[in-house]
Amino acid sequence: MGRIHKNAWLLVLLSAALQILVFPLPNLYILGWVAITPLLVALLRARPPETLQIRAGIKLLPAKPVQAFLIAYACGILWYAGTCYWIYSVMRQYGGVNTPAALGILILVCMYLAIYHGVFGLLISLLAGDSRFSRRALLLSPVAWVAVELARTRITGFPWDLLGTSQVDNIPLARIATVTGVYGMSFEIMVVNAALAAAFLVTRDKRRNLLLAAVGAAVILQAGLLIPAPAIPADRTATLVQANVPILEGADWTKEYFAATLQDLSRVSFTGQNSSHLVVWPESPAPFYTTDPLFRGAVSNLARQANTWVLTGSIGVRNASITPGGATEIYNSGALVSPAGEWTSRYDKTHLVPFGEYVPFKRVFAFAGGLTKEVGDFSAGTSRAPLDAGGTRLGIFICYESIFPDEVRQSAAQGAQVFVNISNDGWYGDSGAYAQHLKQARMRAVENARWLLRDTNTGVTASIDPYGRVAASVRRKIRTALEAPYALSNDTTFYTRHGDWFAYLCAIICVVALVIRTLQPSRL
Repeated sequence: MGRIHKNAWLLVLLSAALQILVFPLPNLYILGWVAITPLLVALLRARPPETLQIRAGIKLLPAKPVQAFLIAYACGILWYAGTCYWIYSVMRQYGGVNTPAALGILILVCMYLAIYHGVFGLLISLLAGDSRFSRRALLLSPVAWVAVELARTRITGFPWDLLGTSQVDNIPLARIATVTGVYGMSFEIMVVNAALAAAFLVTRDKRRNLLLAAVGAAVILQAGLLIPAPAIPADRTATLVQANVPILEGADWTKEYFAATLQDLSRVSFTGQNSSHLVVWPESPAPFYTTDPLFRGAVSNLARQANTWVLTGSIGVRNASITPGGATEIYNSGALVSPAGEWTSRYDKTHLVPFGEYVPFKRVFAFAGGLTKEVGDFSAGTSRAPLDAGGTRLGIFICYESIFPDEVRQSAAQGAQVFVNISNDGWYGDSGAYAQHLKQARMRAVENARWLLRDTNTGVTASIDPYGRVAASVRRKIRTALEAPYALSNDTTFYTRHGDWFAYLCAIICVVALVIRTLQPSRL
């Protein structure tokens, strides 16, 4: 395999650190324009030549494929460890596993997900060959990055913190997401990173001009943050109830405590002066079963008193008696109740959290079953059709589903006029995960040009406009209600209609480039 120069490893550490700082809580999103540059330089200046050099100075060459995979893989492990560190506390506190096991799970998750960083490194190596300055590798690095992000979304099912998400606050730049989805923003960021990497790889006489051009491009693109976007009018109001129900108080869910919680949530939801078009209760750890008469009665009474539609997070049940010969199935659901108190429809979460709502390959991962014992071993729903609330079509997605661009846009494509995201971010505590989750949900509003009503158990509960701006929010970790402004929309964006076309185009270009590189290794 040969020796990897120590400078490459130092650049790996720098790139991983910059990638961590880009996302909340640090939220130094301006560093996104340079975060991947050190990794690209490391990949293209990784090993000393095998022949003796007469001229002074070591002229480092691109990494061999295996070397490139290891370099980028190491960067990915560090990035995931610094970004998804909250997995440890979730498994330790709620998963019923001890400290060594929780740490082991975090390490295994990081090692698994980092494979995609490794694949990116491998692609750059294959495109570069032995060229000291590969235009092909640099030009195609944004394409390769987007192709790998698509694979991470479609194959692993964990597209947490896609690079383009970091620029959601840059409203003029983020508008490209209405055409390409978040992947187009990732592409733009990578173009600047590639240009900066090129500036450090060319000869000194060419460096200054290229560096100025790359920095200028980053400044111009980032300057969009300074351009105020017009206000978007809102003509409706929803009451979003931040329940702040403690997690895993199973021993305390007596009948009296249960009834008192429902009574208090109803009080917060309706004061007698509400004029809301919708009341929303979040996903929560409370045992709110749709078959429970006490729960159904409380929600129905609330709907009748407020004379409005109510959407409530709940545990949906499909009884074995409905499907003869089958077992009773439970779902993570959002149930819709009419102003007359009738339970009219229900959305069942289709994309479940592995090791949180179900355990894949149970025989292999039996040790991780503790968490599902606490939150339920759920079945997956099958439909993303909007729920009809008296002519208003609500596009519902629950918690973790907000990180999947194509899945959320399907409800808009089927006619959803406003998005409603119910979530329980209490699992994350005060880690950066709740802020990361909010930012990704905001990107879904941008891609589809929809208002998003985001109702969470512990926060952040917010109303988000079609530009991805937080129009209203309440403080975390208190029981309260937000009078959230919103509006309906029937227009669809290009991304809503056509999905991940741009990401697939990048994947196709990447494959074609590899084929050409194999057939014509001497070109470029």
